[in-house]
Amino acid sequence: MVTMVDVGIERPIGSASLSVTPGHCCFFSFIDEFKNPSDWHKALLLVQICETTLYLITAVVIYYFSGPNVTSPALDSAGPLVKKIAWGIAIPTIIIAGVIYGHVAAKYIFNRLFRDTEHISKRTKTATFSWIGLTGAVWIVAWIIAESIPDFDNLLALISSLFASWFTYGLPGVMWLFLNYGQWFWDWKNITLFLINGMLFWVGVAICGLGLWSSGVAIANDSGGGSWTCRSNAQ
Repeated sequence: MVTMVDVGIERPIGSASLSVTPGHCCFFSFIDEFKNPSDWHKALLLVQICETTLYLITAVVIYYFSGPNVTSPALDSAGPLVKKIAWGIAIPTIIIAGVIYGHVAAKYIFNRLFRDTEHISKRTKTATFSWIGLTGAVWIVAWIIAESIPDFDNLLALISSLFASWFTYGLPGVMWLFLNYGQWFWDWKNITLFLINGMLFWVGVAICGLGLWSSGVAIANDSGGGSWTCRSNAQ
Protein backbone atom coordinates (compact mmCIF):
# COMPACT_ATOMS: atom_id res chain seq x y z
CA MET A 1 0.00 0.00 0.00
CA VAL A 2 2.87 2.37 0.84
CA THR A 3 4.53 1.52 -2.49
CA MET A 4 1.24 2.10 -4.34
CA VAL A 5 0.91 5.61 -2.88
CA ASP A 6 4.54 6.47 -3.64
CA VAL A 7 4.53 5.32 -7.28
CA GLY A 8 1.20 7.08 -7.76
CA ILE A 9 2.75 10.35 -6.59
CA GLU A 10 5.97 9.98 -8.58
CA ARG A 11 3.97 8.78 -11.63
CA PRO A 12 6.58 7.03 -13.79
CA ILE A 13 5.16 6.21 -17.22
CA GLY A 14 4.60 2.63 -18.34
CA SER A 15 2.21 -0.12 -19.31
CA ALA A 16 0.10 -2.30 -17.04
CA SER A 17 0.25 -5.94 -15.95
CA LEU A 18 -1.07 -7.95 -13.02
CA SER A 19 0.18 -10.83 -10.86
CA VAL A 20 -1.78 -12.60 -8.12
CA THR A 21 -0.79 -15.47 -5.82
CA PRO A 22 -3.44 -17.75 -4.32
CA GLY A 23 -3.79 -19.19 -0.83
CA HIS A 24 -6.08 -22.06 -1.79
CA CYS A 25 -3.65 -24.67 -0.49
CA CYS A 26 -4.36 -23.41 3.05
CA PHE A 27 -8.13 -23.87 2.86
CA PHE A 28 -8.28 -27.44 4.12
CA SER A 29 -6.12 -26.71 7.15
CA PHE A 30 -8.23 -23.68 8.02
CA ILE A 31 -11.47 -25.64 7.72
CA ASP A 32 -10.00 -28.31 9.96
CA GLU A 33 -9.43 -25.71 12.70
CA PHE A 34 -13.02 -24.40 12.63
CA LYS A 35 -15.27 -25.22 15.58
CA ASN A 36 -18.17 -25.22 13.10
CA PRO A 37 -16.84 -26.14 9.64
CA SER A 38 -20.16 -25.03 8.13
CA ASP A 39 -19.12 -21.42 8.87
CA TRP A 40 -16.28 -21.74 6.36
CA HIS A 41 -18.37 -20.45 3.46
CA LYS A 42 -19.01 -17.13 5.24
CA ALA A 43 -15.35 -16.75 6.22
CA LEU A 44 -14.20 -17.63 2.70
CA LEU A 45 -16.57 -15.11 1.11
CA LEU A 46 -15.33 -12.32 3.40
CA VAL A 47 -11.63 -13.04 2.96
CA GLN A 48 -11.92 -13.46 -0.83
CA ILE A 49 -13.75 -10.15 -1.24
CA CYS A 50 -11.24 -8.28 0.95
CA GLU A 51 -8.06 -9.80 -0.46
CA THR A 52 -9.18 -9.68 -4.10
CA THR A 53 -10.11 -6.00 -3.79
CA LEU A 54 -6.89 -5.09 -1.97
CA TYR A 55 -4.58 -7.08 -4.26
CA LEU A 56 -6.33 -5.90 -7.41
CA ILE A 57 -6.25 -2.20 -6.58
CA THR A 58 -2.65 -2.30 -5.32
CA ALA A 59 -1.34 -4.33 -8.27
CA VAL A 60 -3.14 -2.29 -10.93
CA VAL A 61 -1.99 1.07 -9.51
CA ILE A 62 1.64 -0.02 -9.07
CA TYR A 63 1.94 -1.63 -12.48
CA TYR A 64 0.05 1.14 -14.24
CA PHE A 65 2.40 3.83 -13.00
CA SER A 66 5.61 1.76 -12.98
CA GLY A 67 5.09 -0.35 -16.10
CA PRO A 68 8.30 -1.88 -17.53
CA ASN A 69 10.29 -0.08 -14.82
CA VAL A 70 8.67 -2.06 -12.03
CA THR A 71 10.95 -4.27 -9.96
CA SER A 72 10.23 -7.68 -8.53
CA PRO A 73 9.30 -7.58 -5.68
CA ALA A 74 7.35 -4.41 -6.47
CA LEU A 75 8.30 -2.81 -3.14
CA ASP A 76 11.59 -1.69 -4.70
CA SER A 77 9.67 0.40 -7.23
CA ALA A 78 9.19 3.12 -4.62
CA GLY A 79 11.66 5.94 -3.95
CA PRO A 80 14.76 5.35 -1.77
CA LEU A 81 13.20 6.48 1.52
CA VAL A 82 9.71 5.10 0.95
CA LYS A 83 11.22 1.79 -0.21
CA LYS A 84 12.87 1.35 3.19
CA ILE A 85 9.63 2.21 4.96
CA ALA A 86 7.67 -0.23 2.77
CA TRP A 87 10.11 -3.06 3.47
CA GLY A 88 10.03 -2.28 7.18
CA ILE A 89 6.27 -2.71 7.16
CA ALA A 90 6.29 -5.70 4.79
CA ILE A 91 8.96 -7.87 6.42
CA PRO A 92 6.81 -8.86 9.46
CA THR A 93 3.88 -9.79 7.20
CA ILE A 94 6.18 -11.75 4.87
CA ILE A 95 7.50 -13.71 7.85
CA ILE A 96 3.95 -14.37 9.08
CA ALA A 97 2.89 -15.58 5.61
CA GLY A 98 5.92 -17.85 5.42
CA VAL A 99 5.16 -19.32 8.84
CA ILE A 100 1.55 -19.99 7.80
CA TYR A 101 2.54 -21.78 4.59
CA GLY A 102 5.24 -23.75 6.42
CA HIS A 103 2.72 -24.73 9.10
CA VAL A 104 0.20 -25.85 6.48
CA ALA A 105 2.76 -28.00 4.65
CA ALA A 106 4.02 -29.60 7.88
CA LYS A 107 0.47 -30.23 9.08
CA TYR A 108 -0.47 -32.01 5.85
CA ILE A 109 2.45 -34.38 6.28
CA PHE A 110 1.87 -34.81 10.02
CA ASN A 111 -1.80 -35.70 9.55
CA ARG A 112 -0.95 -38.28 6.89
CA LEU A 113 1.73 -39.89 9.06
CA PHE A 114 -0.33 -40.12 12.25
CA ARG A 115 -3.89 -40.43 11.00
CA ASP A 116 -6.12 -42.45 13.38
CA THR A 117 -3.48 -42.48 16.13
CA GLU A 118 -3.32 -40.80 19.52
CA HIS A 119 -0.52 -38.55 18.30
CA ILE A 120 -3.05 -36.43 16.40
CA SER A 121 -4.89 -35.27 19.53
CA LYS A 122 -2.32 -35.77 22.31
CA ARG A 123 1.02 -34.09 22.89
CA THR A 124 3.10 -37.23 23.04
CA LYS A 125 6.90 -37.30 22.72
CA THR A 126 6.57 -38.87 19.30
CA ALA A 127 4.16 -36.15 18.16
CA THR A 128 6.29 -33.33 19.57
CA PHE A 129 9.60 -34.46 18.09
CA SER A 130 7.94 -35.39 14.79
CA TRP A 131 6.37 -31.95 14.52
CA ILE A 132 9.65 -30.20 15.29
CA GLY A 133 11.44 -32.37 12.72
CA LEU A 134 8.79 -31.81 10.04
CA THR A 135 8.69 -28.03 10.45
CA GLY A 136 12.48 -27.88 10.46
CA ALA A 137 12.68 -30.02 7.33
CA VAL A 138 10.08 -27.88 5.53
CA TRP A 139 12.00 -24.69 6.29
CA ILE A 140 15.33 -26.23 5.25
CA VAL A 141 13.87 -27.37 1.91
CA ALA A 142 12.34 -23.92 1.36
CA TRP A 143 15.67 -22.25 2.14
CA ILE A 144 17.56 -24.52 -0.27
CA ILE A 145 15.08 -23.82 -3.08
CA ALA A 146 15.14 -20.06 -2.44
CA GLU A 147 18.95 -19.98 -2.43
CA SER A 148 19.20 -22.13 -5.55
CA ILE A 149 16.73 -19.99 -7.54
CA PRO A 150 17.51 -16.46 -6.33
CA ASP A 151 15.57 -14.62 -9.02
CA PHE A 152 12.21 -13.75 -7.47
CA ASP A 153 10.29 -13.82 -10.77
CA ASN A 154 11.61 -17.26 -11.74
CA LEU A 155 10.98 -18.72 -8.29
CA LEU A 156 7.44 -17.33 -8.18
CA ALA A 157 6.71 -18.65 -11.68
CA LEU A 158 8.00 -22.12 -10.80
CA ILE A 159 6.01 -22.34 -7.55
CA SER A 160 2.85 -21.00 -9.19
CA SER A 161 3.15 -23.49 -12.06
CA LEU A 162 3.66 -26.46 -9.76
CA PHE A 163 1.13 -25.67 -7.04
CA ALA A 164 -1.09 -22.65 -7.73
CA SER A 165 -2.29 -24.12 -11.03
CA TRP A 166 -3.56 -27.26 -9.26
CA PHE A 167 -4.94 -25.76 -6.06
CA THR A 168 -6.68 -22.98 -8.00
CA TYR A 169 -7.94 -24.88 -11.06
CA GLY A 170 -7.03 -28.56 -11.38
CA LEU A 171 -7.90 -29.99 -7.96
CA PRO A 172 -11.31 -28.24 -7.58
CA GLY A 173 -12.32 -29.78 -10.91
CA VAL A 174 -11.04 -33.21 -9.91
CA MET A 175 -12.84 -33.02 -6.55
CA TRP A 176 -16.19 -32.24 -8.15
CA LEU A 177 -15.74 -35.06 -10.65
CA PHE A 178 -14.84 -37.47 -7.83
CA LEU A 179 -17.69 -36.43 -5.52
CA ASN A 180 -20.24 -36.66 -8.33
CA TYR A 181 -18.92 -39.78 -10.04
CA GLY A 182 -21.80 -41.65 -11.65
CA GLN A 183 -24.01 -38.53 -11.64
CA TRP A 184 -22.22 -36.45 -14.29
CA PHE A 185 -25.01 -36.73 -16.88
CA TRP A 186 -28.13 -37.01 -14.68
CA ASP A 187 -29.58 -33.65 -15.76
CA TRP A 188 -28.61 -30.43 -17.50
CA LYS A 189 -27.27 -28.90 -14.29
CA ASN A 190 -24.85 -31.77 -13.74
CA ILE A 191 -23.88 -31.83 -17.41
CA THR A 192 -23.06 -28.10 -17.23
CA LEU A 193 -21.07 -28.55 -14.03
CA PHE A 194 -19.30 -31.55 -15.56
CA LEU A 195 -18.18 -29.43 -18.52
CA ILE A 196 -17.11 -26.54 -16.28
CA ASN A 197 -15.12 -28.70 -13.89
CA GLY A 198 -13.62 -30.71 -16.73
CA MET A 199 -12.47 -27.45 -18.27
CA LEU A 200 -11.03 -26.34 -14.91
CA PHE A 201 -8.97 -29.53 -14.76
CA TRP A 202 -7.52 -29.05 -18.24
CA VAL A 203 -6.84 -25.37 -17.56
CA GLY A 204 -4.80 -26.49 -14.53
CA VAL A 205 -2.92 -29.01 -16.68
CA ALA A 206 -2.18 -26.36 -19.32
CA ILE A 207 -1.01 -23.74 -16.82
CA CYS A 208 1.17 -26.29 -15.03
CA GLY A 209 2.79 -27.63 -18.19
CA LEU A 210 3.31 -24.34 -19.99
CA GLY A 211 4.31 -22.56 -16.78
CA LEU A 212 6.93 -25.19 -15.95
CA TRP A 213 8.32 -24.96 -19.48
CA SER A 214 8.54 -21.16 -19.49
CA SER A 215 9.95 -20.91 -15.95
CA GLY A 216 12.46 -23.67 -16.75
CA VAL A 217 13.65 -21.76 -19.82
CA ALA A 218 13.92 -18.56 -17.77
CA ILE A 219 15.91 -20.29 -15.02
CA ALA A 220 18.21 -21.91 -17.60
CA ASN A 221 18.83 -18.54 -19.30
CA ASP A 222 19.49 -16.79 -15.99
CA SER A 223 23.15 -16.16 -15.24
CA GLY A 224 22.76 -17.69 -11.77
CA GLY A 225 25.33 -15.30 -10.36
CA GLY A 226 23.23 -14.67 -7.28
CA SER A 227 22.80 -18.30 -6.19
CA TRP A 228 24.00 -18.89 -2.64
CA THR A 229 25.17 -15.31 -2.22
CA CYS A 230 23.87 -12.26 -0.35
CA ARG A 231 23.21 -10.35 -3.57
CA SER A 232 19.74 -8.79 -3.86
CA ASN A 233 17.33 -10.93 -5.86
CA ALA A 234 15.20 -7.93 -6.89
CA GLN A 235 14.95 -7.52 -10.66
